[in-house]
Amino acid sequence: MKYSSQTRLLVAVDCVIFGFDGTDYKLLLIQRGFAPEKEKWSLMGGFIQPNESADEAASRILEQLTGLTEVYMEQIQAFSTPERDPIERVIALPYVALIDIEKYKTQINDDFHARWYNIKSLPNMIFDHKEMVELALNKLRYKAAFHPILFELLPEKFTLPQLQAMYEGLYDTKIDKRNFTRKVLSTNLLKKENEKDKSSSKKGAFYYSLDEEHYKENFTNIHNFIPRNEIPVGNE
Repeated sequence: MKYSSQTRLLVAVDCVIFGFDGTDYKLLLIQRGFAPEKEKWSLMGGFIQPNESADEAASRILEQLTGLTEVYMEQIQAFSTPERDPIERVIALPYVALIDIEKYKTQINDDFHARWYNIKSLPNMIFDHKEMVELALNKLRYKAAFHPILFELLPEKFTLPQLQAMYEGLYDTKIDKRNFTRKVLSTNLLKKENEKDKSSSKKGAFYYSLDEEHYKENFTNIHNFIPRNEIPVGNE
């Protein structure tokens, strides 16, 4: 049985995949392999199949491109303008995904001609994908102001200066080093390693790693690492 006199619509998911290379935020784009807009830059996406949910489709599509599973992903606002796709009526559900560039850069599927772009110098993208990226960034800025989701972008071992640079880069601001360090260490989310990173100075900076158990238990807790005046207005 079907609902009578109703038009069938296609529903797609698009993955807004962010990474952080230690200095800059990057966005993973692919060259579209079919018309319309063939060979132009695009988010990695695909249609939801009859036997899967939107979350399952997003996970499948992300794994096709990156080989990754169990990645932090979150759906954001649907894009449903009738004319957004020139071929058929397609409703798109964008997903924010956060991955560690260094760990997975060799697993990217070359079939899609994927490339990391600095978020400050993105190429022209198809359809409304630019608006999706802007919305995803705003969502990330709001969410990261209250929850430690940016740790998903880091390698297994990292320094506090690297962590601070990641927060400063997202909000395009400078954060007081002592206050930031105090706030981060007070969460007990990190474990101090015996090794130091001496690539930037002779004294070096100790490496830290996530206390995985404590991190998972406290993932939804509020953690303010940035000044309140830098927190964007938004909804979780």
